[in-house]
Amino acid sequence: MIAFVRGDVAALTLTSAVLDVGGVGLELMCTPGTLATLRVGTTASLPTSMVVREDSLTVFGFLDDDEKQIFELVQTASGVGPKVAQAMVAVLSPDDLRAAVAGEDVKTLTRVPGIGQKGAQRIILELKDRIGAPTGARLAGQPHRAGAPWRDQVHQGLVGLGWSAKEAEQAVEAVAPDAGASPDVPSLLRAALRALSKA
Repeated sequence: MIAFVRGDVAALTLTSAVLDVGGVGLELMCTPGTLATLRVGTTASLPTSMVVREDSLTVFGFLDDDEKQIFELVQTASGVGPKVAQAMVAVLSPDDLRAAVAGEDVKTLTRVPGIGQKGAQRIILELKDRIGAPTGARLAGQPHRAGAPWRDQVHQGLVGLGWSAKEAEQAVEAVAPDAGASPDVPSLLRAALRALSKA
């Protein structure tokens, strides 16, 4: 199992990052929030989770160990595969997920693409005793790309998750007042996703 990957960021796409690890380009599937913290040419170290299928071997990269643990835990619920698990950590922070499950908040869980009401109820039922209480750790302290245009990053992240360019632009405008002088791209992306899910 690959627990983490450290290397130079060789390339970034809407859904993945390629890290040069000892001369080998390793592609990590990442959420837009994670991708927003990376920059081509810099060195990055990401906790990872490897998903092995008959026809594929996929490595997922995360902002931190907490996000990785939540990603792996939610997959133990019936009907939750890696794609839905990744969507969950893209839309909700680990603490938001813990709070939603502990509080039996079906509405919050159904904001995640691919999770309906029955799926949310099943996740709550199966994970409530195992997911734990919110830890109080927030993503606000996560580093972001200094000086990078947060609007483009959030817009690209939303498009990468399947929203149209027009919808993404509207969501960016909706969260713009919250950006402040030092925009926290992962938090802004989550706010934009919440705005779209309510629309």
